[in-house]
Amino acid sequence: MKITLIGMGSGCPESLTVQGYAALREADLILGARRLLSALPAGCTENRAAAYLPDEILELLYASGCENAALLYSGDTGFYSGASALVERLQAQGYQPVVLPGLSSVQMLSAALGRPWQDWKLVSAHGRACDPVAECMEGRPTFFLTGGSESPATLCAQLAAEGFGKLAAAVGENLGTPEQKVYTGTVGQLAASHFESLSVLLVEAAQVPSRRTQGLPDEAFARGKVPMTKQEVRAAVLAKLGVQPGELLWDVGAGTGSVSVELALAAPRGRVYAVECDPEACALIRQNKEKFAVRNLTLVEGTAPAALENLPAPDAVFIGGTKGNMAAVVEAALARNPAARVCISAIALETLSAAVAALTAHGLQAEVCQISVSRAKAAGKLHLLMANNPIFLITRADEAEKSV
Repeated sequence: MKITLIGMGSGCPESLTVQGYAALREADLILGARRLLSALPAGCTENRAAAYLPDEILELLYASGCENAALLYSGDTGFYSGASALVERLQAQGYQPVVLPGLSSVQMLSAALGRPWQDWKLVSAHGRACDPVAECMEGRPTFFLTGGSESPATLCAQLAAEGFGKLAAAVGENLGTPEQKVYTGTVGQLAASHFESLSVLLVEAAQVPSRRTQGLPDEAFARGKVPMTKQEVRAAVLAKLGVQPGELLWDVGAGTGSVSVELALAAPRGRVYAVECDPEACALIRQNKEKFAVRNLTLVEGTAPAALENLPAPDAVFIGGTKGNMAAVVEAALARNPAARVCISAIALETLSAAVAALTAHGLQAEVCQISVSRAKAAGKLHLLMANNPIFLITRADEAEKSV
């Protein structure tokens, strides 16, 4: 059986490639979504069936007895298309399907706006989890394929709620069809609009903090009287945690939010939850969030472990303070993700003991590192080293192996 997978672009006959049109005219069976079948050009077989799930397509192919089948897909077969999954299934059963790509919604919006798309970040929010704030944290235009529960308006509403309301954006509606419309405005304006189900969104580049090596100067943060994790210790914490750009992170007992900010900068496509119960500290976290424009940082006001109950599972956790609830906080983190990387800071020996005990209670070996930092201070014509309190960092002993 000859099997051809065809990208039909917008679903209009006019958006078919010449190759795709020829393959459809030669086919003796055509499968695809009902909307695409109803738009087929003249001269195509009437032996058609509405199907788009791999299992039902394979069942129909086996039962048909045809020699030449064509399968229709909207847009381009290589852009978040069901074609890829079916190709794998067909190849596993010995078939060699032919794939004929079509026009993607990216290309059509690009053409409608009269600009190239090679620098856009491409994201699908169609039937999959999508954090638009995290996706827009790379400082380049971001294209969203929408559908299902996520529309251009819902994505814009989420962005506006996180401070991106003034960003320029464009929505392409029914692209490639006679009903095509393109709307432009700010994210905040588009959030209040309604768009047809066949719509896509382009959000212009956001101004994001430049990424740098961890360990921002202490003076860069709003501090007040709240204790703050110092620069040298913050650098060591991020090295211990081995943060990746798209990870989800907890900072428990966040204080001024200095570690939270560093985590958010290290994970621009991820999400950081700063958990803090002190009102003055929470105010400082908000100030530092705004100062560094880390929109992927969320403040959670409350005392751990209760404040952790509704947070998503973390990839890594920094624990800077627990109000005496060390065992319960570690339990909450590992219950959500037993493989979570954990780094705990301690000044007091009692806190060090509690941290080691909390990890060993879960069958984990604790690794303890002590950091002693002294800074020079002028005393007349001389400079004297003034010691800061020594800090203990406690981690899982297996984390060095996992990060290699």
